[in-house]
Amino acid sequence: MSDVPDVMPELFTWQFAGDPYPAYAWLREHAPVRWTVLPSGVGAWLVTRYADAREALADGRLSKNPVHHAGEAGARGKTGIPGERSADLMTHLLNIDPPDHTRLRRLVSKAFTPRRVAEFAPRVRELTDRFVDGFEGQGEAELIHDFAFPLPIHAICDLLGVPAEDQDDFRDWAGMMIRHGGGPRGGVARAVKRMRAYLVELIHRKRGDLADDLISGLIRASDHGEHLTENEAAAMAFILLFAGFETTVNLIGNGVHTLLRHPEQRAALQDSLARGESALLETAVEELLRHDGPVELATWRYATCPLTIGGQRIAVGDPVLVVLAAADRDPARFAAPDTVDLARRDNPHLGYGHGIHYCLGAPLARLEARTALATLLTRLPDLRLAVDPGELRWRGGLIMRGLRTLPVVFTPETAHRR
Repeated sequence: MSDVPDVMPELFTWQFAGDPYPAYAWLREHAPVRWTVLPSGVGAWLVTRYADAREALADGRLSKNPVHHAGEAGARGKTGIPGERSADLMTHLLNIDPPDHTRLRRLVSKAFTPRRVAEFAPRVRELTDRFVDGFEGQGEAELIHDFAFPLPIHAICDLLGVPAEDQDDFRDWAGMMIRHGGGPRGGVARAVKRMRAYLVELIHRKRGDLADDLISGLIRASDHGEHLTENEAAAMAFILLFAGFETTVNLIGNGVHTLLRHPEQRAALQDSLARGESALLETAVEELLRHDGPVELATWRYATCPLTIGGQRIAVGDPVLVVLAAADRDPARFAAPDTVDLARRDNPHLGYGHGIHYCLGAPLARLEARTALATLLTRLPDLRLAVDPGELRWRGGLIMRGLRTLPVVFTPETAHRR
């Protein structure tokens, strides 16, 4: 286990972003449910132990709806996804409770059944090979920009039914959204508003030409008594796009980074793939989700009544943030939690949440991650970091954890073929 600092490290600094795990270890040991003022100025309870986290994620007294936030109205705009409030995109699965949550989740769950995901596998393989084809002969790549980012954005656009000729626009908007503070001032809000305007227009366009895609499915449901409003349809498409690409960008990027930092584990996975086996690949993705997953903190929750978490009293209206990254390295639940073990079997991680808000797109994300890792390790077997690990920088932001860039070098695949 990593050494636990003697005093609490400073949270949410750039240094913290590079390696938050020692600070989370201190919190788990000394203050497992701690009130913290975030960089935005909003206060929240951070929940860091596995048992408390799992319980909080499934606790119906913790609402997802920001109207329950006890803070002043100005503070409420500082929670949630940047730009969603001003773009009128609040009525999606991450911001609502039953019964509306139950109704909307039922509408979109059909798109993520095992059968639908399996049918989508050839398209994911096609996209994966296409992006590797783009840099395989160069001997170097920036894996976030060239691979981890475009793969899920095009996959989720296909699933939603965004025409191929419009997907480059989505790629630009999505890129602005995940840069957060790294882009021009107000860029995220503008990108979200443009995305909403496009989605509303696409919904109108598809009403006259329904197909076998998710937006068409939302329209059919709306036209057959489910009473899905235009705002709900646009917000649902938006959150599926947002949640469906950024988490997978980070899963692929963080996962490749972890494998490159643990050569013995990476070699075992490559040997398994060379034998045509899939079992280790499946457990590897789960371990990568646990060890350095794409979602650092679960999205916002608000206490609707006084309650106790981990012995700490929580007042009505207080925001609660479950720290998935801390819970998934809790030594009370995981043996050798700071060790990467791709064959780990006892691994009930919280990387995609727990309870009724468990990530709907998890099957698709797992498919994309398995396909991406298998393709990279098979086609570029000597893949390695192009810079010292200490030079890598992580994106700022509260909820997601992901690298800004991941430069790599390798022997061009054409040389392997020769």
